[in-house]
Amino acid sequence: MKFAVIVFPGSNCDSDMFFAIQDALGEKVEYVRHDETSLEGFDGVLLPGGFSYGDYLRSGAIACFSPIMDAVKQFAEEGKPVLGVCNGFQMLLELGLLPGAMKRNDGLKFICRLTDLKVENNETLFTTGYQKGEVISIPVAHGEGNYECDEQTLQALEANNQVAFRYAQAINGSKANIAGITNERGNVLGMMPHPERAVESLLGSEDGLRLFQSIVRNWRESHVTTS
Repeated sequence: MKFAVIVFPGSNCDSDMFFAIQDALGEKVEYVRHDETSLEGFDGVLLPGGFSYGDYLRSGAIACFSPIMDAVKQFAEEGKPVLGVCNGFQMLLELGLLPGAMKRNDGLKFICRLTDLKVENNETLFTTGYQKGEVISIPVAHGEGNYECDEQTLQALEANNQVAFRYAQAINGSKANIAGITNERGNVLGMMPHPERAVESLLGSEDGLRLFQSIVRNWRESHVTTS
């Protein structure tokens, strides 16, 4: 499987994502610049964290106008896996690939620490490596991770089982303690915690590695050919 890590001016987690895929997961990965226009030849897209374009206007808002984003939207529409982490999650919200918006954290403080997450849905292509209800340890690092949506959207997310991860304890004010959601089809996941920073015990947790392994496992199962 071959992954694309999209790099924007201000990305600062692109290398973390790259080496998580290359070294911990053992799959092919390449950086793709924001000013490229094609994702041909890739099987999965990763939007990393950071401060794209300095987070001016709103986090992720300017990145949505980058040339590569038309290809990202097409990639998602084709049912291929797209993962947005932290600033990448904010981009997916701004693109309209996921519903809702982000606000400043409660208390207006940047949060950077390991956080317990509850796995709400283990039937997506990103989460089959977990048990439903399992509590995993994944680090967060954000100042605008307070997920917000109206009640109608929240009801739809819950009814469609689109909440993938929830904070085990309230940390930033996110509605219903939401830490990560998918689109209805289940091939786009946005999450504020950083699974790429939890792929080796040396980093304090290996729980994030199973997310990437889930992607690969599901991709291989759907691309098996028989003679």
